[in-house]
Amino acid sequence: MVFSSHIFVFYFLPLALLLYYVVPRRGQHVILVLLSYVFYGWANPLFVALMIVSTLCDYATGLVISGQLPSLRGGDSAALVRGGPRTATQKAALAVAIVLNLALLGFFKYFNFGIDSYNTLVRAVGHDEAAWNSFFRVTLPLGISFYTFHAMSYAIDVYRGDARAIRNYVDYACYVAMYPQLVAGPIIRFQDVADQLQARTYTAEKFARGVAFFSFGMAKKILLANPCGKIADSVFGAAAIDWLDAWTGVLGYAFQIYFDFSAYSDMAIGLALMLGFVFAKNFDSPYCAQSITDFWRRWHISLSTWLRDYLYVPLGGNRKGTARTYANLATVMVLGGLWHGASWNFAIWGAIHGAMLGFERAQGKDNFYSRLPAAAKTSLTFVIVCFTWVFFRAETLPQAVAYCGSLVGLAHAGPQSGLIAGVIYQPYYLAALVAAALVTWTCPQTWDFTRRVTAPKAALALGLLWLSLIVLTTQSYNPFIYFIF
Repeated sequence: MVFSSHIFVFYFLPLALLLYYVVPRRGQHVILVLLSYVFYGWANPLFVALMIVSTLCDYATGLVISGQLPSLRGGDSAALVRGGPRTATQKAALAVAIVLNLALLGFFKYFNFGIDSYNTLVRAVGHDEAAWNSFFRVTLPLGISFYTFHAMSYAIDVYRGDARAIRNYVDYACYVAMYPQLVAGPIIRFQDVADQLQARTYTAEKFARGVAFFSFGMAKKILLANPCGKIADSVFGAAAIDWLDAWTGVLGYAFQIYFDFSAYSDMAIGLALMLGFVFAKNFDSPYCAQSITDFWRRWHISLSTWLRDYLYVPLGGNRKGTARTYANLATVMVLGGLWHGASWNFAIWGAIHGAMLGFERAQGKDNFYSRLPAAAKTSLTFVIVCFTWVFFRAETLPQAVAYCGSLVGLAHAGPQSGLIAGVIYQPYYLAALVAAALVTWTCPQTWDFTRRVTAPKAALALGLLWLSLIVLTTQSYNPFIYFIF
């Protein structure tokens, strides 16, 4: 089930809110868990069984780490002392939690990729007989990249003493399975919501802000991301394109992925507010960044900070010399790329960003950006990001390389390129690109705009929601592209 669907907006969400607020507070988490399992299992109920098994394992290891025995009674254990000694059992429990989640993610996300890469390698060196021609293919469960990261943050936070382990299984299941953030994030750290799982406030102002967040997110998705995505699909799916079409296509994809994912984050934050939870900001106008380093402070903040705190810092961060710092940056960014998808394209995308981060770090404050005016810094950063999006969007590495050639005018399009132009330069699609650009670089962020929901803002939000739902009925193209990551 997706947020941008009539079944969610007109059926699931009203029923979910009604049940959530009708039951006594002590039963709200039970209702929320059950509703989340329905939401998650709408396409494939087997995914729910996998999540339940994973949740039980992570719940048990959390209790072992905290030194508690399993209990279905409410309440929390005492937090471990940060920096204090840990027993061999606690260290083993943490290792089990991390290994189990990485194994789960690795098998379901990278099994097919591993087999295909192995077969390509052995065939390339002339050993076709060594290829594994297996009929067995693994289906990727939705959201597995997100809820495994949630589970690992829980185990690590408890181990570090940053949070108390949950003794109530339903509360922990609620943290893992909460439907607003379940299938496409943001990545919610346990320490950020631990107290909210025990007690939170419900106010009309918070609910109104949640509705506004959801409405603006729906508008971003339906009115901007979808038409921009149609442009990107048309261009990236073409056999040959000229430089102008190539730039139009990558611009369409840059806007699609931004408005698609930031829209989902807005809707997730809004839905959480309706339930009384407050999630952190996940996007901070990333296309206004003035360097790649600045871009990663603004883009998918929940992922970049997760990788920083749970991977980069444990690897040594910048504390073990210059060479180690650059190696850590490269490792984190390549793994971050592979987290998004099982393809060498994603690894290359991450490697390019890692190289840029290292390059900017090596130059220090007196870098080539510092000599440019602010508008030029932003423009140059955006162009670099667009180039890297080619590897993110292209189906294969040869296609990505060919597309980059088109961007710099090295490809010959031929007469068939006129067919692409007839599709992407229609007034509707051009208007969508212009609107996306205006929203990106001139409009306030949803986070700031909704801090105080006035009557005019409420009217604007509800008007955009109404318009989005009308347009939704006419659109056959409505993917949430981050579901595949």
